[in-house]
Amino acid sequence: MSTSLAAPASYPMSRQRVAALTVLAMIAFAGNSLLCRQALKHTAIDAASFTAIRLASGALVLWLIVSLRGGHAAGAGRWRSALALFAYAAGFSFAYLSLPAATGALLLFGAVQVTMIGYGLAKGERLSGRQLAGLGVALGGLFGLLLPGLSAPPLAGSALMLGAGVAWGVYSLLGKGAGDATTVTAGNFLRAVPLAISLSLLLMPAATWDSAGAGYAVLSGALASGVGYAIWYNALRGLSATSAATVQLTVPVIAAVGGVALLGEPVTLRLMLASVAILGGVWLVIAGKRRVG
Repeated sequence: MSTSLAAPASYPMSRQRVAALTVLAMIAFAGNSLLCRQALKHTAIDAASFTAIRLASGALVLWLIVSLRGGHAAGAGRWRSALALFAYAAGFSFAYLSLPAATGALLLFGAVQVTMIGYGLAKGERLSGRQLAGLGVALGGLFGLLLPGLSAPPLAGSALMLGAGVAWGVYSLLGKGAGDATTVTAGNFLRAVPLAISLSLLLMPAATWDSAGAGYAVLSGALASGVGYAIWYNALRGLSATSAATVQLTVPVIAAVGGVALLGEPVTLRLMLASVAILGGVWLVIAGKRRVG
């Protein structure tokens, strides 16, 4: 998933280390979709509780990481970023009540990229003809995926995931130039926890729990989110902006493979065609930026 939070000052890293960190981060990001879908489909935990546990676990791990580095997470971050983070996490969880892992990851990725590209256009950024074609293809892929039909994903879940993607795009844009990425993210997670707890309390009459679901939420928050983001911000020190954007194209693919292999989810022709259109279209936009820059 895309992020624009700044990384600390770079230091030399071998290509092998950068590659290993990048692969681990992409697996972690895809793992969030798999863990959330597994928990909400196969355990008794409700989406609000999953969100609260995920954010709390992520906040704890990120706080520990920052503290071990001698930093302070308590005063870091901003409330508007925390609100965007919470909106993403809540929409993500409620969407996975009905969406397969692969479809959810693809919708999320598409919405994040379209949000950030759209913001650039609104600020005066100009795209080449090839980039505009790529954006059109990506949007066509999203519309094609959502068109009514037997293999169309549920409308409510799709809308929630698209909203989650927009929220994460906003979160990434708010994070531009915010300082040390891990510390800022830790602060935003800490601020988002009371928002998630408030949602859980509001929906308490419908709350359901079990140890398995809570365990998946902890794994999602602590490992796939907390440790995953820390690894990614470390990997960013050895990646160009274009490489960082391009490699994130693998996240929906990893989620699709994991959904088939681990969750037994089917891959439809519609999903395959939409994936090619969305990922290919975004790649055209990214590749165009590389040539222009």
